[in-house]
Amino acid sequence: MLKKSFGAALLFFFAVTGTVFSQQYLSLEDCRNLAIENNKALKIATEQERVAYYEKKDAFTKYFPDISFNGAYLRNQKNLNLINSAAIPSSIDIPPIAIPPAINYPGGSVDISDVRNQILKAGELDIKNVWVGGFNLTQPIFMGGKIIAYNDLRSYAEDLAGTMKDTKTTEVIMEVDQTYWQVVSIANKKKLAEAYVNLLRKMDSDIAAMENEGVATKADKLSVNVKLNEAEMTLTKAENGLSLSKMLLSQICGLEISDQIILKDENIESLPTNENEAIPNIDEALANRTEVRSLELATKIYGKKEKIAQAEFMPNIAFMANYIWTNPNGFDGFQNKFGGMWNVGVIVKVPLNFFSSTAKLNVAKAETRIKQYELAEAKEKIKLQVNQEAYKLAEANKKLIATTKNTEKADENLRYANVGFEEGVISAADALAAHTAWMSAHSEMVDAQIDLMLCKIYLNKALGRKL
Repeated sequence: MLKKSFGAALLFFFAVTGTVFSQQYLSLEDCRNLAIENNKALKIATEQERVAYYEKKDAFTKYFPDISFNGAYLRNQKNLNLINSAAIPSSIDIPPIAIPPAINYPGGSVDISDVRNQILKAGELDIKNVWVGGFNLTQPIFMGGKIIAYNDLRSYAEDLAGTMKDTKTTEVIMEVDQTYWQVVSIANKKKLAEAYVNLLRKMDSDIAAMENEGVATKADKLSVNVKLNEAEMTLTKAENGLSLSKMLLSQICGLEISDQIILKDENIESLPTNENEAIPNIDEALANRTEVRSLELATKIYGKKEKIAQAEFMPNIAFMANYIWTNPNGFDGFQNKFGGMWNVGVIVKVPLNFFSSTAKLNVAKAETRIKQYELAEAKEKIKLQVNQEAYKLAEANKKLIATTKNTEKADENLRYANVGFEEGVISAADALAAHTAWMSAHSEMVDAQIDLMLCKIYLNKALGRKL
């Protein structure tokens, strides 16, 4: 029995210890840092920024000469023969009269196959194994401004990748803030629900005693029981909602959804809503918004594409130098060994495909105009968004002031209702109404505080300020 008790106690200790160690105490800044560190989209944006950086490096190399080595080996079936075998007779007829008398030759045909073979062999070039190799250097001199435009384009593309990463970072921070304050809101509503349940439980106990004394009816007792059941259901929903919201926040922060997290602002009595309000400034928004910066860079990129398209009309001039080896080589007779030579020159390419080049240029100009229109439209939408968020913030301030006054009145009303109910001068229905009004007023004040907090965040985002 002692062993079982000890084992159960040890198991309970490890379970509690594991729960404690798995809990994490997080502030809003901690959640932001975790989300930025673990967000997959931000990691992709970082890699895209790295790609743009190396593409810019590659574009810069176009200013320098292109050096390459080329080599080839060729196996031929036959050799070359410079002498036609049909032109060499296989035999020669010599008439007897041509033979001196001292030579005893009857005349007729002479076989010259050995001579013929030697002549054919002398005219044969051995090309069965051919080796060719060489270094090539090409240095651009004038490419119609294409290289300069391409380098500028890649520089803008690198800036654009960084700006898009900043935009994504802002979106991640916004998502974290929304979820964080949602958790804080539900946590505060859970505390309200717990306080409401405790009030109704006390009232249920009081009215049970009053029913026994005959100063309260069974209907009063049942109505309190119904409200208590509703409050307990509300508390259960708040607990479930808090758990699910924390799971969502854990997922956004890159944590395991089973991790137990506690937020720094979860148990504060009042939310920090007395910060300096963001003052709307359209010029500030247009200067700071990453979306505007991205479209400006995109417009510049397409402007450089126009320059590249215009370069299609320009001649291209490049310096060229080569050193070539061949085996066999013919630099000193025909020899089956490596021999080489160098050469230098200038390459000039004058494009004549004006119809195709004109079409490409018109496409580039149209794309540039599209980005200009998108930039103008984005600026108009940002102006509207800033004004909308400013109005929402002003409305949230008014709502918070009103709900704060309602909460003070509801607290006072509940205090009088509790005292009156205990003294028997207020009915159970009136007391329940006071409890319900108290719960509703405090819940609305929590919503107003969270709404004000989020409205400030939204306005700062609309103004392009750092969140």
